[in-house]
Amino acid sequence: MRVYTRTGDKGTTSLASGTRVPKYHERLEAYGTVDELNSIIGWVEAQVSDPEIILLINKIQSRIFTISSCLAMDKEEFKAKLPTIKSSDVEELEKDMDRMLDLLPPLRSFILPGGHPAVAACHMARTVCRRTERLMVKLAETIEIDELQLKYINRLSDYFFVAARKTALDFGVPEKNWDPDYEDKE
Repeated sequence: MRVYTRTGDKGTTSLASGTRVPKYHERLEAYGTVDELNSIIGWVEAQVSDPEIILLINKIQSRIFTISSCLAMDKEEFKAKLPTIKSSDVEELEKDMDRMLDLLPPLRSFILPGGHPAVAACHMARTVCRRTERLMVKLAETIEIDELQLKYINRLSDYFFVAARKTALDFGVPEKNWDPDYEDKE
């Protein structure tokens, strides 16, 4: 099987059902960003050290693929055959956030992303989650999107925020608190 098909050379592509749409179609923008998110999550998995985060990331990536598949499918008769996001998937994210939060000091300031590559990777995943959510909400104005998918993406951005804080703790990196009065000091 070849990776290239040559069918998209003129600016169109196929949805999962075979329907051809322009590559700038809002459905493609949404599931393309979900794909970007999944790649960044893979980068996070390669950076973090917490074995429970690593284990959950494997499930998260599978759930992200589920969301992408649903966004790529425009025929209802085929959607019924796709896997779904369950409320237990959202609860699993919340449970692991609670586990990590129990280990962290209280949040007293906004945090600037960075300090360690793994922390920065978590923040990248968080921000791409937010963009994914915005695109999915916009798309939901024209097509039906499962509310649990939106809830999962929303919770996932919270998850990566907490994972960033936990990862900073794991690597012994101080959190970079935002200083609204910061001035260059020479």
